[in-house]
Amino acid sequence: MRSTPPRATRLRATATWPTPRSTSKPARRRVTRCSCWRAPTAFPKSSNKSRQRETTQVTQRKEDEVPPTTVSRKLTVDDILDLRAYEKVRAEKKAAILETKRRRRIELGTIITVMFESRDTMWYQIQEMLRAERVISEDGVVDELRAYNPLIPEAGQLCATIFIELTSDAAMREWLPKLVGIERSLRIKLADGREISPVTDEAHDATLTRDNVTAAVHYVRFEFGPDDVAAFGAGPVQLICAHPNYLEAVELAPFTVAELAADLNA
Repeated sequence: MRSTPPRATRLRATATWPTPRSTSKPARRRVTRCSCWRAPTAFPKSSNKSRQRETTQVTQRKEDEVPPTTVSRKLTVDDILDLRAYEKVRAEKKAAILETKRRRRIELGTIITVMFESRDTMWYQIQEMLRAERVISEDGVVDELRAYNPLIPEAGQLCATIFIELTSDAAMREWLPKLVGIERSLRIKLADGREISPVTDEAHDATLTRDNVTAAVHYVRFEFGPDDVAAFGAGPVQLICAHPNYLEAVELAPFTVAELAADLNA
């Protein structure tokens, strides 16, 4: 559990959505490691030479007919600096990442903060974890990549970390049982009224989804279609919590919409 400045804990359960509020105040937090997703396996090569030639010809025709596949944003070992190299640029990188996080952090009510992650925020998190644990082996780097790469959104996606920020044992005993299912209660509401619901991966469901008490940190992903992406970029956009014990809504600041729209379109 992270140590954060005390914040009032209150329950808002109204029949209608509250008036959206502006989001500009940052909340300090530390990302907790997430479970990894299983990577797809490669297709085996055919041993038949004629079949290989035929497949190559068909593939070439398909490549001529459709646009190229979007390059993945996931990090690789080559993207990670060794400890000495990172130490030289750490101060500069930290300042840049803090500004990036400010634009992507949303305070939803009094005890929930949502951080929309990016390739940059995950790169920084991995470098900080390697630095803190003094990891120098390539296997150790690969472990961190497996843990954090799932939180890097691809085009048409937004990935977010949900923090339930409670500062006392009494508050945790009160709120964590009340907020079971909170990870499936968020909505991104577009200007035309459409709502995008979050999804979680199997590893998250196995470790962080519980029946009687929720975890303090959750990881979710929002999937957007082409029309949704266009509507998001046009704004305005609201982030809503539809949990019956925590009904909240906030309108995203224009700079946040612009930041996230770049993720969706790239």
